Amino acid sequence: MRKATLCGALAFSFAAGLIAARAVPEAGAQTGPAPLAPRIVNLISMTDEEIGPLVNNTDLRSRNLVATPQGTINIQSGNVFKHFHRDADEIQLILDGTGAFWLDDKEVQVKPGDLIIIPRGTHHAGSRAATGRFRAVAIKLPPQRADDTHPVP
Repeated sequence: MRKATLCGALAFSFAAGLIAARAVPEAGAQTGPAPLAPRIVNLISMTDEEIGPLVNNTDLRSRNLVATPQGTINIQSGNVFKHFHRDADEIQLILDGTGAFWLDDKEVQVKPGDLIIIPRGTHHAGSRAATGRFRAVAIKLPPQRADDTHPVP
């Protein structure tokens, strides 16, 4: 009888632990990405304030929209200094603003609808907006590490 009670209590405790593990949300790191969920984000109507504060005393605002182990997607507004990423490829889709953009050693003109493909190691920057502010979707593959923005003189 005692052995049966002990086995029953053990089985009950195990089952209760499984149920609790599924019912209680995981405590993730504060800086970790939120899990993916189906949603629609209107990037055109998003204000600069909704995108976020200026980054490191620059003219750039950035907000993470999607983060997975395979890549990240951000909305960016403003200009950024000339730089490169050693370990991440970047793809930018220009949503708003026209003007000059540094791509490798050339200054090229970009406009809404342009897709800019920036392989890792390529120098790049939104340098001079002629109309409006540059607003772009930036995709980084794999996700860019915090220390992987290298300024270029």
